[in-house]
Amino acid sequence: MLSIRAIVRIVLVVVCVAITLYLLWMLRKPISWLLIAIFLAVALSPPVNWLAERMKRGFAITIVYLALLLVPILLIAAIVPPVITEGNNFADNVPTYADDVTEFVQKNKTLRQINEDYNITEQLEKEAKKLPNRLGGAAGTLRDVGLGIVNSVFALITILVLTAFLLGSGRGWVDALIASRPREQRERLRRSLDHMASAVGGYVAGAMTIAVIAGVATYVVLAILGVPFKGPLAVIAGLFSLIPLVGATIAAVLIGLVTLFEDFPTATIIWTIWAIVYQQLENHLLQPQIQKRTVNVHPLITILAVLFGGTLLGILGAIVAIPVAASIQILVREYVDLRTLSIKSPEPPPPVAPPPPDPAPA
Repeated sequence: MLSIRAIVRIVLVVVCVAITLYLLWMLRKPISWLLIAIFLAVALSPPVNWLAERMKRGFAITIVYLALLLVPILLIAAIVPPVITEGNNFADNVPTYADDVTEFVQKNKTLRQINEDYNITEQLEKEAKKLPNRLGGAAGTLRDVGLGIVNSVFALITILVLTAFLLGSGRGWVDALIASRPREQRERLRRSLDHMASAVGGYVAGAMTIAVIAGVATYVVLAILGVPFKGPLAVIAGLFSLIPLVGATIAAVLIGLVTLFEDFPTATIIWTIWAIVYQQLENHLLQPQIQKRTVNVHPLITILAVLFGGTLLGILGAIVAIPVAASIQILVREYVDLRTLSIKSPEPPPPVAPPPPDPAPA
C-alpha cells in the first residue's frame, strides 16, 4: 500500500505535468515563432558567416536580411499584377465563353438533346452574367485577407528580430552550453550540433537549387508552347517545388489548367507529358543527387516526417520536416554510439599491486 508521502508526490508530479502542458499550449504561438527563428538562423548562418569573414558581422546580417526581404517583394511584384489582370479579363470574357459553349452544344445532336432535357446552357449563361458581380464580392474577401496579412506583420518582425539575435549571439550561447557539460561529452555534443547545422543548411541550399531548376525548366517549356505569363507561372512552379512530395504535382496541375486556354488540347497534352517526365527526373535524379551529400534520411522516414509535419504545422511543417528528421536522426545516432561505446569499454579493473621482490641471498 502506498504511503501518504508517495501519494502526495504522485499528485504533485501529475499537477506539474498538467501545468507544464497547459503553459506550452498557451505559449504555442511564441514557441512556434522561436522555432521558426532558430530554423532561419541555422539556414542563414552560411551566407552570414561567409560575409562576416570580409566585413563586420552586423553588416553581414543586414545584407542577408535585405536580400531575404527582397525575395517576397519581387515574388509579389511578379505574380500579383498578372493574376489580377487575367482575373478581370476572364470575368469580362466569361459570357463569350458561355456563348461558345452554347453554340458547340447546338451543333452536336447528342449534346443538344441533353441540353433540351436539363437546360444546361441557359443556366450556364445565367451564372456567367452574374460572375463579374461575384468577383466584385471576391475582391472584398481578398481585401480582408490582405488585412489579415498586415496584422501578421508583427509576427514576422518578431521572428526576424529573434533570428537576428540568434545570428549575432547564438554561437556564443552554444559554446556556453557545451562548456557547461562534462569534458567527455563536449566534443560529441559539438560534433552533433555541427552536423545538425550542416544538415539544415544543406537542405535549404538543395531545396533552393531544385526550385531554381524547376522554375527555369518551366519557363523554357511554357515559352516554347507560347503560354502567356510564363514568368509568374515559372515562379509558382519554383515555389511549389519547395513543398516535399506533392508541391511539384500541385504546380503542374495549376499550370495545366492555364494551358487549357492556350492552344487546347496540344499545349495541355505536351505540358502534361513534360510534367510527368520532369517529376520523374526530379524525384529519382536531381533531388537524390543534390540532397544525399547533406541530408541522409531514409525515404520512409522522409515521407512520415512530411506527413507529421504537415499535419502539425501545415505547409511550413512539411517544409521543415526533413531537416528536423535529419537532426533527430543525428541525435539518435550519437546516443546509440555513446551507449555502444560505454558497453564495449567497461571501466578497467583496479591495478594489482606488484609482488614483493625476493629477499637478497645471504
